[in-house]
Amino acid sequence: MAKEKVKRKAAKAAEKAPARKMVAQNKKARHDYHILDTYECGLVLMGTEVKSLRLGRASLVDGFVHIDRGEAWLHNIHVPEYVQGTWTNHSATRKRKLLMHRAEIDKLESKSQETGHTIVPLALYFKDSRVKVEIALAKGKKEYDKRQALKEKQDLRETNRAIESAKRRQRGA
Repeated sequence: MAKEKVKRKAAKAAEKAPARKMVAQNKKARHDYHILDTYECGLVLMGTEVKSLRLGRASLVDGFVHIDRGEAWLHNIHVPEYVQGTWTNHSATRKRKLLMHRAEIDKLESKSQETGHTIVPLALYFKDSRVKVEIALAKGKKEYDKRQALKEKQDLRETNRAIESAKRRQRGA
């Protein structure tokens, strides 16, 4: 009886959990930087930008966050113009304001001024019909760190393949 209640509560929580529809990810950022801390922020967008994002088109590759006079701005993310837009269409790479709490902005500003630290966007997604961006305080990796991470990833992949093939052989025998 108690297990059933727990299952029902888990099912209700899953229903209430906001759905995340991913628009774009910045995989290059995870390769080039050590991620120290992540934040979820809202974005100030124009209507045609939202429509273009709903089509699932955006690029975060060259994006970065700059804090200017107590406001966080997202630069160099590419949201292509909306095809059916008119003269009200947006500029594809304009800077966009991030919606964050003052304390978060102050904390990010102080940490990002340390040597080697930067703020990069990791993901752009819809959460309950609102556009959110996940940003990260990051520290740049050295070239040897990148090679080491790739080697570890490859070793893990080979280990998993060997385990799976051993399991298949066991089931077949």
